[in-house]
Amino acid sequence: MDARLADDLARMPELLENVRARAADLLAGLAERSVAVPPVPAKPLPLPPSGVGLDNAMADFADRWEPGFSGSAGPRYLGFVTGGATPASVAGDWLTSVLDQNAAPGLDSSAPDLERETITWLRELLGIGEEHTGAFVSGATMSNTVGLALAREWLGEQQGISIADAGVGALADVTVLSGTPHSSIYKALSMLGIGRDRLRTIPTLPGREAVDIDALDSALAALPGPAIVVANAGTVNTVDFDDLEAIAALRERHPFWLHVDAAFGAFAALSPAHSHLVAGLTLADSICVDLHKWLNVPYDSAIQLTNRQDLQVRVFQNSAAYLGLPAATPDFVHLTPENSRRLRALPAWFTLRAYGREGHRSIVERNIAQAQRLGDAISVSPRWRLLAPVRLNVVCFTLANNPTKPAIDKVTQDLTAAGTTFLTPTVYAGTPALRAAFSNWRTTDADVERIAKEINAGDRHLSGNDQP
Repeated sequence: MDARLADDLARMPELLENVRARAADLLAGLAERSVAVPPVPAKPLPLPPSGVGLDNAMADFADRWEPGFSGSAGPRYLGFVTGGATPASVAGDWLTSVLDQNAAPGLDSSAPDLERETITWLRELLGIGEEHTGAFVSGATMSNTVGLALAREWLGEQQGISIADAGVGALADVTVLSGTPHSSIYKALSMLGIGRDRLRTIPTLPGREAVDIDALDSALAALPGPAIVVANAGTVNTVDFDDLEAIAALRERHPFWLHVDAAFGAFAALSPAHSHLVAGLTLADSICVDLHKWLNVPYDSAIQLTNRQDLQVRVFQNSAAYLGLPAATPDFVHLTPENSRRLRALPAWFTLRAYGREGHRSIVERNIAQAQRLGDAISVSPRWRLLAPVRLNVVCFTLANNPTKPAIDKVTQDLTAAGTTFLTPTVYAGTPALRAAFSNWRTTDADVERIAKEINAGDRHLSGNDQP
């Protein structure tokens, strides 16, 4: 064994304690860490011919790289609908690496059973029926890709062929319909060989991002055969929701596969005041839910759900002498693109076991209230104007005067440089804008006040007692 590797093994408890202490320091300072750091190109070092050991590697990382990492796990990071990581999910993530289980095959570990239990808990949390089964994937893009792969196979089934065997070229013309599709839908269609151009956007309701049901009905009626419909349970700009029950009802007249992108909007189910927004979610044929958003687990965690696991096995089954054949309860190796992967479910299992439905409901409802609070502040600011109502946890707004892309980009750059908060630019209804996405369990009302003051360059607007 390499001498440095052998030394690190012998000192493992001490070294892990050093890592724990460093992690604790980072977490303790997270609230005041620079929320975003303007990237500065780093000069790469050559691969060392011999290693330096874990202690020196930690010191090198702390000196060269850590200062450039953002506080994205902290309370004022409002970009990309990025949740943080609850204490329990951090513990689960650490143990995931320590145990290093491959959850895809079911030959040597109970890890797949833990994943199945976690998926069951998530279905119950989100009010999705038992007819849906699921699997863990890396994020919303892969979840959407898996769901649309099943839709592609369903289209082939309608024509009496297996696309998994014959290939996408065997399909007749494919049409995908959606009102306000997320960019990952286009990416998934490209990867699946269906093609970005196969997606037709359907008119939305006036002043909304929700699809016009009558327009969708007419578009389906004009098609010569079955289609794929991608519905939204929470659009990225204004968190608008398609009427899922009304869309599902169209299947009485038109054949189509219903895929619902509910990456973060699915968690509206936890709030009694907002659960109506996801009514009908369980009627979908496939569902995308991203867990490293509002469930607040570390990155690389999402689930896909479907009521047609048979199609899923047909698409993703893997044949090898060292793997079992798909059974009544298939191994995950037969359900997703990966043949091997880490035990993604463990952080989610830990946070669900530790905090339960009520703990996560509290996160969701607090974030919704905080988004509303920032929206109220924006609505009375002379510098800004809201572009849409605050429906859930995202505030979409723009400059009151001259909202050009250069002007919005300048605001974004200034906020990033200040390090107090991080917002992403967007375009809504043709207008350059900003979006503030609340999904972090650490965010407090004091953070919202601080964010609002930074956005308004010191304007007093939240209450008469605010200090600049």
